[in-house]
Amino acid sequence: MVNSKEFSKRLEKVMDFYDLSAAAFADKINVGRSSISHILSGRNKPSLDFVMKIIENFPEVELHWLLNGKGIFPKSEAQASTPISEKPENTSNQKSTQTTFFSSTSNEEKPIPEKIIPPSGKKKIHKIVIFYEDGSFDAFEN
Repeated sequence: MVNSKEFSKRLEKVMDFYDLSAAAFADKINVGRSSISHILSGRNKPSLDFVMKIIENFPEVELHWLLNGKGIFPKSEAQASTPISEKPENTSNQKSTQTTFFSSTSNEEKPIPEKIIPPSGKKKIHKIVIFYEDGSFDAFEN
């Protein structure tokens, strides 16, 4: 669970880094100005939508750092994400690993399929977020 007090300190760091007032920050991520005020004061906790708007609008902000203070801010150039279509070549000194995911209905680990199809077949995927061990992530929208 996100510590609201610590989250608000990190949010202030982001606003200071970009030299934005709370009102300008709210306008930039398209939320109500009162939302920023309530989060900064600790009255409200940030919603997932709020956090994702920050991540989408400010590429230097790492999700892991924003949520629990682990990682770095601003994100360094060395941690720039690689598009999913580019796969690194496997060299002899690299370990070959199978990427896995956890099913939402069980804790069973399963390999990530080449093509992801929702179970019902009727739902359409809106967004997929991949979290890496180094705290970085890639978000893909349909």
